Amino acid sequence: MPPIALLVADNASHEAKVIKPVLKQMGFRVATAARVIDGLDLARKLHPALIISQLELPDLTGRELAATLRADKRFLDVPILTMLPPDDHEQRDICLATGMNGFLDTPLKPELIPLQIQFYMSGGTDTPESWERMENARDRYVLDVAQRLEQRIRELEAKNAELERLDEVKDAVIMLTAHELRTPLTIISGYSRLLEDDPLLKKLMQQDAGLRTLISGLSDGITRLHNVIEEILTISRIMTSKIEINVAPINLAALIERVIQQYRVALQERELKLEVNELEFLTMIRGDESLLFQMFSALLSNAIKYTPNGGRIILHAVSEGDKVRVSVQDTGIGIAPEAHEKIFEKLSFGGDIALHTTSKTQFMGGGLGLGLAICRGIIEAHGGKIWLESAGYDPKTCPGSTFYVTLPAVAVANTQPLSKIKRLATRSNS
Repeated sequence: MPPIALLVADNASHEAKVIKPVLKQMGFRVATAARVIDGLDLARKLHPALIISQLELPDLTGRELAATLRADKRFLDVPILTMLPPDDHEQRDICLATGMNGFLDTPLKPELIPLQIQFYMSGGTDTPESWERMENARDRYVLDVAQRLEQRIRELEAKNAELERLDEVKDAVIMLTAHELRTPLTIISGYSRLLEDDPLLKKLMQQDAGLRTLISGLSDGITRLHNVIEEILTISRIMTSKIEINVAPINLAALIERVIQQYRVALQERELKLEVNELEFLTMIRGDESLLFQMFSALLSNAIKYTPNGGRIILHAVSEGDKVRVSVQDTGIGIAPEAHEKIFEKLSFGGDIALHTTSKTQFMGGGLGLGLAICRGIIEAHGGKIWLESAGYDPKTCPGSTFYVTLPAVAVANTQPLSKIKRLATRSNS
């Protein structure tokens, strides 16, 4: 197999168009990278016999490429070249000081390139005119790197500040929009109920199945919109440290039964077997019943959505001293290890957004991507924890997932913001 030459230059550049045909004629296979970072990855993967880099690239320079690779013993003897005019002595000294072997003279002359490459491939290397010039070149390079690093840091800080500002604006707009939607939705909901309670309309609905379907669809749509708005408002309160819990006694068994009841039809339609031992849930806790209902409902909905038809969902509860641990286990598609933390972040979607649906119970159905973030926020507000275990993601073998929730028997109110946005919330409140 012919050796690989790594050409770190954009395919559209003049240098690439000149060098690539020459390398191929010499028997090399050419791997091209458009950036230094990509070139480093390719070099470590392919172990090329020769590396030719442009000096200036979008992310770093060919000098950083050489310096980084020379620190790796696997590349100590690999020729690294760049392209420079013969009279650019200052840049040539700096390139040699960073570990390059030599140069292809520009403007490039295709007929001379094979001889130059053969020279370096046979162990040849260029040397500075004096060690003093080499030391001066190295000092200039260190200063240049420091200056460019400072510039990059300042640019990143400015961009990060702008991103933080936009993130705050986005959260504010989302919350305001949800509040604004509440008013017209309340009006629509009120008129919908008036229609349902109207004696004449009730009589017509009894006689006309199509009318019943229309009124039922209107009611379902209003309920779904109401739930979406409540999800948005809940996550907004969580992210801005404004969630408050109303602590009161809760019959955990009754709460779980209410959660299950709203999904009875979906479980039957999807042929999902729900296993739960009511005796395990016969305990009293203190917390916010409405928020905990929302949290357990989201966990069960999540299990239903990602478990294929005919699968199993198992609910367990166990007392652990002054805590209660509840688990929601499914035989679904599973969750990749790298996503075990990410899925608890707001706006985290479990699949291709192009295939998104709004169903809470359809297999692989979507949502706002807020459910698990809301779960974590509610649980942390109660002083509890949530985590998951899953062997990985595989829609064919369905390794399943288990979500664990630990709640104190008596909630310890914790209205601090989630750790990842604590800095933003602190700044916005100052």
